[in-house]
Amino acid sequence: MEIKKNPKSNLENFSKIFMQIGLVLALFVTYAAIEQKTYDKTYGDLEVVSMNAEMEEEIPITERVEPVKPKTPPPPTPEKIEIVEDEKEIEETVIESTETDETEAVEVEEIEEVEEVEEVIEDVSFMIIEDVPVFPGCKGSKDELKKCFSQKVQKHFSRKFDADLPNELGLSPGRKRVFIAFKIDKSGNIVNIQARAPHPKIKSEVVSVMNQLPKMTPGRQRGKPVGVKYSIPFTLIVE
Repeated sequence: MEIKKNPKSNLENFSKIFMQIGLVLALFVTYAAIEQKTYDKTYGDLEVVSMNAEMEEEIPITERVEPVKPKTPPPPTPEKIEIVEDEKEIEETVIESTETDETEAVEVEEIEEVEEVEEVIEDVSFMIIEDVPVFPGCKGSKDELKKCFSQKVQKHFSRKFDADLPNELGLSPGRKRVFIAFKIDKSGNIVNIQARAPHPKIKSEVVSVMNQLPKMTPGRQRGKPVGVKYSIPFTLIVE
């Protein structure tokens, strides 16, 4: 026998209604809790003390007391002063005048005049002279003037010296050395000619040839003209 269920007893048909009723109750309880008012409790007539009040410290008022200075007693009254006449004579100092009269003779010490001694510069070597002597026709820098000077002297000797003289004197064949030295003085003249040669006649010929050198522009040392020493060797070929 099969038991049949009454369709009215099925609760699933009322589940939606129960859920809506529960939701309404929950909203009501929440609203009632929000709207409920609360009041602070009072405890008799106690005064409320604020802890934030500033505590004021009482500072006693003091008065500055300045020390009393002792009063200085007045100076004593001076005794009666007696005036005594000074009988001592005072010697006056007489200051003599140092001015001289036009009629008086004045002794003046003699002033010795010192003559300035001109600095004497000795003869300077051609190799170290500041401003070299200039052979007529030479131009250029200091080194160029030196080179031109030597070339001009050699050319003058070769042109003026008698090349046949060594052969005429019967000297042995070969090369013969001749050393010549002279000085260009402060005026540019050739002086103090010295020669060393293998024969006295050759020496005389060399001196004669050097005396024919033209006048030079004198050399200068420290801006002043000075004597300049010059020397040069020559080679003679004897056949």
